[in-house]
Amino acid sequence: MGTSSILHLKQGSAVEVQQLGPYAIQSLIQPDEEASLTAYRVRIEPYQTTAVSYHKIAEELYYVIEGQGSAILNGKEHVLQSGDFLRLPPETTHGFVTREDALVMLNIHTPGSRPDHDVYFVGNVPPGFGKNDAQ
Repeated sequence: MGTSSILHLKQGSAVEVQQLGPYAIQSLIQPDEEASLTAYRVRIEPYQTTAVSYHKIAEELYYVIEGQGSAILNGKEHVLQSGDFLRLPPETTHGFVTREDALVMLNIHTPGSRPDHDVYFVGNVPPGFGKNDAQ
């Protein structure tokens, strides 16, 4: 874990897109730059249903940048649209469903969480993620 420093990532900056199941994830803070949080730009294409996951340690925040869909939080559906905000305490099970629009969100974890750290799945692990430690 690095130390906090000012970071300005300009629109259009080349940030690698990692495909993890239906998620296209761009890490906005690189591992050697993160201190107490991680931040991602997440895109889920139309007509997708993600696996249900949770974090044992991290609190998670989502801000919907564009599109619409649903978040399934602890089994309850929450309809999402541009401008909506979600706060998920640790242990909150969550998944997403999209319809005709892609869903693009800013996703922040504190403390930081990566696809190979503090991510647990209920059921099958999507392609690109590591071993399901919850099983």
